[in-house]
Amino acid sequence: MAAASVTSPWLLRRAFQALAFSQPLHFNKNLSFYGNLCSFPFHNPLRSSGLCHIAQVIKGDNDVLLKGVGDKNAIEEVKRILDMARRAATRREVYHTDFLTPPVLKESLTVLEKLADVKAVAQGGYPQAERCRISVGHSEVLTSDSDVVAAINISGNFSFQPCSHGDFLGTILGKGIAREKLGDIILQGEKGAHILIVPELVDFIMSTVDKVANVSVSCTQIPLLALEYEPPSTQSFKTVEASLRVDALASAGFKISRSKLVNLISNGDVRVNWATVTKNGTILKTGDIVSVSGKGRLKIGEINTTRKGKFSVELIRYL
Repeated sequence: MAAASVTSPWLLRRAFQALAFSQPLHFNKNLSFYGNLCSFPFHNPLRSSGLCHIAQVIKGDNDVLLKGVGDKNAIEEVKRILDMARRAATRREVYHTDFLTPPVLKESLTVLEKLADVKAVAQGGYPQAERCRISVGHSEVLTSDSDVVAAINISGNFSFQPCSHGDFLGTILGKGIAREKLGDIILQGEKGAHILIVPELVDFIMSTVDKVANVSVSCTQIPLLALEYEPPSTQSFKTVEASLRVDALASAGFKISRSKLVNLISNGDVRVNWATVTKNGTILKTGDIVSVSGKGRLKIGEINTTRKGKFSVELIRYL
């Protein structure tokens, strides 16, 4: 009996391996993110190539996957999504997360890319969506895009009382809806706003929301193709710096002193690509997004080296 108890985990893992396989996942420009699926030999999966079959992810391998999560504040939520992926693959079903914040979304997709048997699709309702839901399932089961995001148009006369993002958000949260059930809010100026939400709450919103601030409104469900959105307004300018450190470029981009920027980093108020920065000397590259709490966001544009060995950097500030 003792011998059987020792060998049974090995036999289980070999059985799971025999059932597991991979299938390529194709990129779809209409969705926010897609992952890649890979497979590899059974021996030392995570340590040899960084990839594994979902059936082989036991506690130790799970911990190895989570060690790659750069934003430590997102670990618990990423762990729950990894557990969801395991259930989806073994049961051959499709599961959906609620709306995720950009840091959790980014870290989760990075982890899920390492699982050979899982297809992961992130959808936020429109290409520029920041808050998205992830659908996970075995590559044989998740064969089409799931309808996991719905859109509501909240319309009213906001000519004399313009309402902000916070006004619309506060109205919906005031109805008892959890924040994770709500996606992006796309302001429509004097006309109101488009709201992205989980489909099961559409009827509730349409029957309960009749005012935003003091403005009477009406709510109607609209197809995602009817969403009206514009690329964010930006302002571009150049700076010449001795290095590409985050404290140098962010202080120039947000027009604040380097010492104040360093304090913001120490307080955890600075993120690069939605991951919290902990080191002042973090090096930035073209395409990186830097966000500072209370200051907004900027994107690192083209980088050129000057004759004196410094860096001429294009900074794109989101207005």
